[in-house]
Amino acid sequence: MINRILIRIKVVQILYSYLLSRNEFKIETAPVGASRDRRFAYAVYLDMLMLIQELSGCRTAVSGRKVPILDIDKKLRANRVGRALADNELLKDAIARRGADGLNAIAPLIQQLSDKITASAVYADYAKHRNHELDDDVKFWSVILETTILKDPALIQALRENPEFSLSGLHHGIYSAVDTLRSYSDTRSAYQKARKDLDASLDKAGELYYALFVLITEITQEQADRFEAAKGKYLATAEDLNPETRFVDNRFACFLAGDSRMQQFLEEHPITWVDESGLLSSLLDLILASDIYADYMSLPETDWATDCEFWRNVMRTIILPSDALAEALEDKSIYWNDDLSTMGTFVLKTIRRFASADDGKGVDFLPRYKDDEDAAFGQQLFTAAVDNREQYRELIDRFINTDWDPERLAFMDIVIMITAIAEIVNFPGIPIPVSLNEYIEIANSYSTRRSGPFINGILYSVIKTLIDDGRILKPFNVAGADENQK
Repeated sequence: MINRILIRIKVVQILYSYLLSRNEFKIETAPVGASRDRRFAYAVYLDMLMLIQELSGCRTAVSGRKVPILDIDKKLRANRVGRALADNELLKDAIARRGADGLNAIAPLIQQLSDKITASAVYADYAKHRNHELDDDVKFWSVILETTILKDPALIQALRENPEFSLSGLHHGIYSAVDTLRSYSDTRSAYQKARKDLDASLDKAGELYYALFVLITEITQEQADRFEAAKGKYLATAEDLNPETRFVDNRFACFLAGDSRMQQFLEEHPITWVDESGLLSSLLDLILASDIYADYMSLPETDWATDCEFWRNVMRTIILPSDALAEALEDKSIYWNDDLSTMGTFVLKTIRRFASADDGKGVDFLPRYKDDEDAAFGQQLFTAAVDNREQYRELIDRFINTDWDPERLAFMDIVIMITAIAEIVNFPGIPIPVSLNEYIEIANSYSTRRSGPFINGILYSVIKTLIDDGRILKPFNVAGADENQK
């Protein structure tokens, strides 16, 4: 029951939170008017980050002297920290501003340091594992800096050539580099958390689908409890003692209460509404006061289809629009209010399918995903958007700067467009007009009131460019789209 419309919304929401909070490397800035110790510490700091790149096989641009070509161990080359440092624009700028002194003092020692690292116990422990998490890569270099590098006599002697050398500056510089590495580990942890949050949000959407069916059974039980309480009154009336039980005996509600598939789901995902103060009572009162209830109770008799249709109408006109339900959803899950419209639609469709069958026989609840492609779609889309975000942002900025007013730009608009481009480029089976329409609808719902036309214009320009460059091979009626832009 989780379709691609909902998956796109979830990816945009999680990507928005992730990009808003992420900060890859915490690169220190050059000290201004600082002491000799601080200036030397910063020089060591840059040297250490450059050294990691070189030891990982990533060449750094050093003016005045070239670092010799190294014989790098394949495990060091596979370590992702060096490449991540080499790709960091802030670090590139800092190295460029440093100029000719960058890494020169210790350049002749790099092969020796590489050999010393690969002979160390920490490397032996690192190398015996085939697959490494990013945290393992970061921890490896942090330990190497604090032990092998910091305690290497030849390196310390080479750094003494700097007239501002001090042991406190050396230690401060190396530990600052360690802090920068760990900040990247924190960011990657945030990335992994975002991926888990995406899965969790989709899982919770699936739970809401079943939770709405549970609501039917528990509202029915609430009425049954009222009947039992009325029978125990001191002055019970004839109506109290012999109530009309058509509502309680509703075939569809009874079917849900006894269905083995529902029971299995509830064993794995314990869901109940009885802990939501007043919700069941409030919804039951609304139902009992409704014309839907009055019409249902006045029928000469009912059958399976009639009982199903009763609950479909109640769900559509009373439960789903209820303010009491909206408040309860906020307490149940941070995701559920956003999911209610989509999951409510699937519940209504499911009830209609049950109504069309004989006592529900041969009809199943909707599967969580239509197929394996849909199940993988969310994570694939999120990964494509994150991995290519800078490239896609450059494309977006190209047309914002020339054709659009930057004042109109909202960060949510950027996130929506990055996700849209990721889908258009990386999912050849999805037609371009489908992707465009879906993300324009997301913009209309989740961003500013002018975001839809704005995003439509930017994405159209980006798509034309990518088609002209041969990076998109899917068919797209450019002429027709041109007309729509006018």
